[in-house]
Amino acid sequence: MGKVHLLNSAKEKTTEYNLVKVKSTWTCKEKHSHAGSTACISAAKIYESLTERGTSWTVVTPIIFSYNVTETHGLLDPRNSTLLTGHTHEPQQADTLTIPTKTTKRFVVVDQEVYRIYGTQITEYFEANNVTYKILTLPTTEENKSMEMVLRILEELNSFSIDRRTEPVIAIGGGVCLDIVGMAASLYRRRTPYIRVPTTLLSYIDASVGAKTGVNFANCKNKLGAYIPPVATYLDLSFVKTVSRRHISNGMAEMLKMALMKHKELFEILEKHGQHLLDSKFQSDVFDSSSQSASHSTRLAIVTMLEELAPNLWEDDLNRLVDFGHLISPSLEMSVLPSLLHGEAVNIDMAYMVYVSWERGLLTAEEKTRIIGCMVGLELPVWHLACTMELIQSSLQDRLKHSGGLVRMPLPMGLGIAEIFNNTSYEILNSAYEKWCNECSC
Repeated sequence: MGKVHLLNSAKEKTTEYNLVKVKSTWTCKEKHSHAGSTACISAAKIYESLTERGTSWTVVTPIIFSYNVTETHGLLDPRNSTLLTGHTHEPQQADTLTIPTKTTKRFVVVDQEVYRIYGTQITEYFEANNVTYKILTLPTTEENKSMEMVLRILEELNSFSIDRRTEPVIAIGGGVCLDIVGMAASLYRRRTPYIRVPTTLLSYIDASVGAKTGVNFANCKNKLGAYIPPVATYLDLSFVKTVSRRHISNGMAEMLKMALMKHKELFEILEKHGQHLLDSKFQSDVFDSSSQSASHSTRLAIVTMLEELAPNLWEDDLNRLVDFGHLISPSLEMSVLPSLLHGEAVNIDMAYMVYVSWERGLLTAEEKTRIIGCMVGLELPVWHLACTMELIQSSLQDRLKHSGGLVRMPLPMGLGIAEIFNNTSYEILNSAYEKWCNECSC
């Protein structure tokens, strides 16, 4: 930039401008013309190009999002101000926190089943902290994950009226609740801060830690959405103790996904201690005599997830290991609603892909057997009648259409090692499907 060059035989001069603020006014200043100035200089730049055809401007504006994913305990303890002020400073322990003296406002969306269990605690928390609040309880299920639900939230939010920058919306519930509220917050006043409080294992290690929001549309999962991270996510594992065994198993599918893609130790924990985790609902500190704790396993899942999400929060790069188990499962899940939970559909997808890996020679027979055995030990389905070859082909064709002409298939190459492949033949897919059905359908 800042030099003369030729473009389509026409002379073009491009000038780089910094944006300098003096008092309340921003002004374009040529690069280096304000050296030594104490004025405020924006990270944004404007490039002005002059040609015989006219003038064009290119605006380059870095957008930086910063958000916290924080483990905490006793989140609904009235002495713990994390839920109210944790997004503005470093969280502290409950016994050292001070209760805010200024009356604040919070708009809170809570899944109706979560409210049935924790409604009294939630209400007492806000009243004890002198908060003016509105609690909206909703049936946030996959069947109700729609723009109609988003609009209902927006209508209630608009009538309650909050400060668009200092009073974040709070979502308390599973992944569907967090996605819907995030979508609503991204639309209200073009972006309103929001806080996620996951109450299921699946949302604890998956939906709560990234930037995606979304709702279902045209019978497609998350067809509408936005990339708007929360200002904070608060992880309190004690919520999981009131979750059903099936839903805990459902969340462990996403943990297994990260284990197979990135972390052999996490796989071994799930393989060896999966039943204990299910039995204890992740509330036990220690596995028998091992130093591995339930919280350690969730931390490994979250760290590996964040490693993949943080550099690619907006999914500019479509080669994503976290898409393992998500090539076929969206269509499968939507086609059989509500019989399969999200993690269950993901696991069926992963089980089939394990056979694809085996058929390609990427996994040994022993590794394949261990992985399928681990899935069964976690009480996850490894096959479904509705997952036909026709559905698989349709799903992969749809992925081909929307992913730059490539299927981009993450496949395990061992335990905790994976790569993305774009050249899996129909013969391999079909042969793997037949062997998968023969071995897993009984």
